Amino acid sequence: MIASPRFRMTVAALTLALGAGAASAAGLTLNVANKQANSVQTFSTFAQSQFRQVGVTFTALGNATAVANVKGAYNLPITTITIGSNLKVASGAAVGSALQLDRIGEDEETGEEVAVTLTLANFKIDYTRNLVLADATPKGGTTIPQMPLYSFTVNEALKLKYVFPLTITGHEELSKLFLTPEAKSLFISALKLPSFVIPLLDTTDFGTIVNDISTKSRSPAVPTAPYVAN
Repeated sequence: MIASPRFRMTVAALTLALGAGAASAAGLTLNVANKQANSVQTFSTFAQSQFRQVGVTFTALGNATAVANVKGAYNLPITTITIGSNLKVASGAAVGSALQLDRIGEDEETGEEVAVTLTLANFKIDYTRNLVLADATPKGGTTIPQMPLYSFTVNEALKLKYVFPLTITGHEELSKLFLTPEAKSLFISALKLPSFVIPLLDTTDFGTIVNDISTKSRSPAVPTAPYVAN
């Protein structure tokens, strides 16, 4: 199918305004590391209470930062977005951002207390499958690259608004973040969660993700190297 002149013009505007991209069969990938593009995940009040109950704490690492004055909220700067057909966003990535989950668990063999950690990094939102992906690394274990972390519901779809000559903004809200079966299994094993909390992992809504994209410059640009857990 031949792209319309309007589509070609708008894609050209996106490329100029947001940065050089790489065209491919999958679409156009744009580097937004030097733009005001942010993804904020806010854990639900219920999820936060469950984390506190089992002693799970969070630490923002890499590009990620805790949002001031908002409990359980973390800003993950968006580094790239991929535009598919008809200017729909196919995916967005926050490479270089990480959240580290820590807990004092119980060793299954000795019964002694042991410090456990699960690091989630290099987040990606896949709109074709409605999944949030992340590199997942348990303490002392092997990284699972781009493991499906949450499923989600789109409350407000990301629409890029183009105003002549080169002003582009976008806003999106995702909700009903539920752990995937893969993530549930990893949370249980990596964090050595007690048995009473396991059934709650299926029914806990982990919160919301709000994405905002603007052509305003970010200085300095955020690093784009993937975060590697220690």
